[in-house]
Amino acid sequence: MYRSETKTALHKNILYFIRWTAISIVMGTVCGLIGTAFGYGVIYAQRLFKTHSFMLYLMPVAGVLIVLLHQMFHELGNRGTNLILESISSDERIPMATLPCIFISTILSQAVGASAGKEGAALQIGGCIGNYFGDVFHMDERDKKVMIMSGMSGCFGAIFGTPLAASMFGMEVISVGVAYYAALVPCVFSAFIGSFISSRLGLHGEAFTILHVPEFSLKPAALIVLLALLGAFVSVCFCILLHEVQKLYKAKLQNVYARILTASALFIGLSLVFGREYCGAGFNLVEAAMEGNVPYEAFLLKMLFTAVALGGGFKGGEIVPTLAVGATMGAAFGNFLGFEPSLCAACGMLALFAGVTNCPVATIFMGFELFGFEGMKYFALAVSVSFALSGYYGLYSSQKFTYSKTRTEFINRKAH
Repeated sequence: MYRSETKTALHKNILYFIRWTAISIVMGTVCGLIGTAFGYGVIYAQRLFKTHSFMLYLMPVAGVLIVLLHQMFHELGNRGTNLILESISSDERIPMATLPCIFISTILSQAVGASAGKEGAALQIGGCIGNYFGDVFHMDERDKKVMIMSGMSGCFGAIFGTPLAASMFGMEVISVGVAYYAALVPCVFSAFIGSFISSRLGLHGEAFTILHVPEFSLKPAALIVLLALLGAFVSVCFCILLHEVQKLYKAKLQNVYARILTASALFIGLSLVFGREYCGAGFNLVEAAMEGNVPYEAFLLKMLFTAVALGGGFKGGEIVPTLAVGATMGAAFGNFLGFEPSLCAACGMLALFAGVTNCPVATIFMGFELFGFEGMKYFALAVSVSFALSGYYGLYSSQKFTYSKTRTEFINRKAH
């Protein structure tokens, strides 16, 4: 009896592996190709903004085009990444129109320098692809959720070039405290295939060099813990700022055109006063922070620029701006205390990312892929402290906290 049950279980596991391997190859390939096209579109748009100073002043035009596009596809009420998360946690439907809307709108936003990233858009694109193939393959609701997660991982890996982080992020971001391990094989395979295809097509991920990593000991470890405490506080402030600014826009400006035109005017004004280095996704700030060459107020200004742009209706994502905020905060901390600004910038990035996404495992993997293994002990400290102390705040209001961060108890609450 026992031997028969073992053979049956083994047979089911083999069939599961073969089935999802085949599906993941399709998913990873499609996500890799679409993700690469999107990545090159973003690169071209960013280059256009850098080489033509007048593009900033076309922000109102781009804003109107974004609203028109969403009206045309009946997507004005689309909740972005929150919709993708809800499609997994509560069977919300993902309209296929989300894909062209976020694809084009993000490129338009990048072309005029809006402070927005591309990875949030990648999650939405990947979720749409997964949902579409779930319908094509006539999957039930449970398997379709796995498809959506694998699509998220595939596109994230293709565009950001961090397949390890992308694999875990797709499973971890939905419900804090519970990882959907049934999606492990599809997410890992899709992320690695998507990343491989994009790299073969010339789209390479970001990587940064930490100038010096001190030997792990009590004093530097204590300083990184202190930095992580600051990172947790800033991550909470950033989440509150993003959500409250969006609510303020909606409360004061009911008309979507008035909202995005007001955001354009405010953003252009901020750029004229504080400079254009806070425009765009923010990797320029990360590079400067890794060298320790950023002003102390840079992280506050990047937070403000991002809230004004995204709250007003420009599209993209919050992830790269979050990394820029974390890096500049970390570098400022290091410069102020005279302690390894490059290492502090890296740890600040990871602390902020863990604090706003509530995905500690994916964040540690990201640290390894972005900075190498040498500073992993410091990364683990920064991530764990920031995750524990950032409370129940997050970028995505549809993210669920299934279990408490500080006690072994079931809480089942949504992010603030």
